[in-house]
Amino acid sequence: MNIRHEVFPCIGITAVASACVGILLNALMSGVSLFLFGTACLLFFFRDPERIPPSDTAAILSGADGRVTSVTRLVENGYLNVECVRISVFLSIFDVHVNRSPLSGEAKFIGYFPGKKIFAFREKASEFNQHIKILIEGSQTRCMVAQIAGPVARRVVYWLDRETPVPVKAGDRIGMMKFGSRLDIYLPADDVDVLVKRGDRVRAGETVIARIKSIESM
Repeated sequence: MNIRHEVFPCIGITAVASACVGILLNALMSGVSLFLFGTACLLFFFRDPERIPPSDTAAILSGADGRVTSVTRLVENGYLNVECVRISVFLSIFDVHVNRSPLSGEAKFIGYFPGKKIFAFREKASEFNQHIKILIEGSQTRCMVAQIAGPVARRVVYWLDRETPVPVKAGDRIGMMKFGSRLDIYLPADDVDVLVKRGDRVRAGETVIARIKSIESM
């Protein structure tokens, strides 16, 4: 099992906090136990398992592990400028938090948007919460990905170049959301058939959430 290197500063903070607890309580074993428990939790949270994307080039994959909380039809006027289907995936603290590209293409960083810390499963979180937006231009369609922080997740991270568009393949790692949150994927409604519904469990880089319509049927 791979572990993200971002875990090490968190383990350092856990070590300091555990030492302080041990000193204050005058109980070395309490501090050690707290450190071991905290480290185990962090290693679990920052795990980064390998995923094997399907070979279907028409498949659009989930960008996050978690549960589908909504499939909403709306007009996205900011970047795609068309009627879209927005698929929202909520991540609990028990889910893998590494995010992956839903399709192959060129990933472009749109921007970081500071905001509130509303519970990520609420509808207005997509508009008002802290988030990062990424535009991915594929050969057959495109999508916008929004990494949305919640009240527990204090940070969303995009790992690719923020200045220059980067080629990606479906299932490639693109970032991480730390300690909870939600991922929204916006797809042009006329381009795709959605295959998931509210309540479905999905896995980043593996679960097919939509398929690109054939040219003949479009």
